[in-house]
Parts: sequence; structure tokens; C-alpha cells
Amino acid sequence: MDATIDATTIKLHAKTKHQLDKWREYRRESYDDVIQKLVNIAETAREEPELSQEAVEAIEAARARMRAGKFVTEAEVRKRLGM
Repeated sequence: MDATIDATTIKLHAKTKHQLDKWREYRRESYDDVIQKLVNIAETAREEPELSQEAVEAIEAARARMRAGKFVTEAEVRKRLGM
């Protein structure tokens, strides 16, 4: 992120804010980062072919596992591998 960023305030409906919160990958991720991620997804969707239903389901399952805390951190992997 650029240190000389111009900031602005926008109004969001509570429902929109709640929907943006679902896209956060971590608690302190900024709304700007979330919106940039969604813009990138929208732009990429126009350029790339659609994913198969199987791929979509696998991604959704992985996201659900992450939300449930069922994942191994990089630090845990390094410890297991003795790195």
C-alpha cells in the first residue's frame, strides 16, 4: 500500500458491510484490501474461463475448513519438517 494514499469515506448499508466482512481473510484486513480483492476477482472472471463445479466445491470446502480453524500454519509445518 502506498504511504501517500488519498483516503475517502463511503457509506455502506449494514448488510453490505456484513457481506464484506465475510471476504476478510484475517480480522484486521482493511476494507480497501477486501474491495481490491473483489475487484481483482471480478476483472479476472471476465478474462478467464469459469471453474468447474468440482473446483468451486473444493474451494468452498477449503474456505469452510479455514473458517473453522482446521488448517496448519506455516510455523507448524516448519516445526514438523524441522526447519
